[in-house]
Amino acid sequence: MASHNHSSHADEKVIPPAQTAAIWKTFWILLILTAIEFVIAFTLPANHTRVAIFVVMTIVKAFFIVGEFMHLKHEVKTLIWSILIPTVFVVWLLIALMYEGGHLY
Repeated sequence: MASHNHSSHADEKVIPPAQTAAIWKTFWILLILTAIEFVIAFTLPANHTRVAIFVVMTIVKAFFIVGEFMHLKHEVKTLIWSILIPTVFVVWLLIALMYEGGHLY
C-alpha cells in the first residue's frame, strides 16, 4: 500500500512579497482617503460642497477597489471603458434627475 502523506503546509498558498506589498499599499491609501473623509465630515458645514467632495472621494475609492481587488486595472482598455462609460452616464442621469426634481439648486 502506498503511504499518503498529507501535510497541511502543502495545501497552503504562499502570497508573493510583491502582492503583499500591493495589498498593504491599497490598505494605506484607502485608510488615508477614509481619514480625510472623516475630517471633512466633522469640519465642513453641511452643504453641497461637502456632498460633492464625498461623492468624488467615494467614486475614487470605488475605482481603486475595483482596480486592485477585482483586477480590472490589469484588463484590456476596452473592458475598462465598457464599464466606465455606462457608470458615468448613470451618475450624470442621477445628477440630472436630482437637479430637475429640485434637490440640487
